[in-house]
Amino acid sequence: MNSQELKAFSQRVSDQLFGHLMPFWCGPAVDREQGGWMACLSNDLKPDRTQPKGLIVNSRILWAFSAVHRKRPDLLFKHMADRAFDFVMNRFWDAQFGGAFWRLDDAGRVTDDSKKIYGQAFYIYALAEYHQAFNAPPALARATELFESIERHAHDPQFGGYLEVRRRDWSEAAADARLSDKDMNEKKSMNNHLHVLEAYTNLYRVWKDPRLEQRLRELIGLFEKRILDPRTHHFNHFFDEQWRVRSDTYTFGHDIEGTWLLCEAAEVLGDPALLDHVRTVALPMAQTALREGVAPDGALCYEGKGGKIIDPGKECWPQAEAVIGFLNAFQLSRESKYLDASIRAYDFIENRLVDRVHGEWFWRINEDGRPDPKLPKVSEWKGPYHGSRMCLETLHRLHTMQS
Repeated sequence: MNSQELKAFSQRVSDQLFGHLMPFWCGPAVDREQGGWMACLSNDLKPDRTQPKGLIVNSRILWAFSAVHRKRPDLLFKHMADRAFDFVMNRFWDAQFGGAFWRLDDAGRVTDDSKKIYGQAFYIYALAEYHQAFNAPPALARATELFESIERHAHDPQFGGYLEVRRRDWSEAAADARLSDKDMNEKKSMNNHLHVLEAYTNLYRVWKDPRLEQRLRELIGLFEKRILDPRTHHFNHFFDEQWRVRSDTYTFGHDIEGTWLLCEAAEVLGDPALLDHVRTVALPMAQTALREGVAPDGALCYEGKGGKIIDPGKECWPQAEAVIGFLNAFQLSRESKYLDASIRAYDFIENRLVDRVHGEWFWRINEDGRPDPKLPKVSEWKGPYHGSRMCLETLHRLHTMQS
């Protein structure tokens, strides 16, 4: 790509972020009756107020407006970030035991008070971003308090890593550890550790605590030694407490997302030797995702097993991660196939996933090439995080490539 082509690509991504995605989250997605954001909107924006307001999507909304404001300071983005900050600080926080509740009902009443570590991680991730954007000591104080709680109650000192869930009072939870019906009920998961890594990376940007550094290094080591299958270059998904593998499938989106999140963690740690080593792990994973997971139309398929695609559906979030992950692989290798893959994934987003009638992106394109009508536009799992982050990361990387 020459400089003009890079600029044109940057403009497309900027238009997507500021002209399409963020207006949706400043407009139709806002809950002007009950506060915060709508719990669930159908593809044509019909609300379902029986659905829960989840910790994940509300933390991701806080992260997105904070991060976008850092890129382009704007009073509207600050207003929305403040609105999200107020909602997660006052509605989701457990004033008695600390930590964040998993789910609220439409009116903001707690319906699931469990402490799922995946959710606590996103809470930290968002608070650290808000602090970076607005220099907000209360956000940093709560993020570090939550770090202490996770380390005290969920870190496994014997085998390493983090348990999936604790009770409200942070005691051992004997009940279901799953995040959703798709998951296995096991003690440890790749997904949980990937987002603890991501959260701790963001927290380390603003809080250079030596214990946090130690945990980041531990997490990078766990991904290489426990979670990644070195023969296949895929992440295993579920494990028992001693890290024995309990699953036999992988998701291409998590694989490609992990390639750049691991590099980011090593880069934030400021350890050149570690970063060089992580890059030798990330590139074969990106190559495998490109070879095994990308469909002829450039989209990244959802799930694989034994070297074969077992779910060819094209969900929105893996396409966002493919844009970043393959662009990262190009920056590491300078091999044009990765830049081509990144652009093709973005083309698929623009051509197939963007809803030009009702806004935002469709959740999933099925095998028939049409959006899945059963999946909502907004839910406790469908928010602005993957899309806005893809745009921000891509703009940053393209700027670096032009300079």
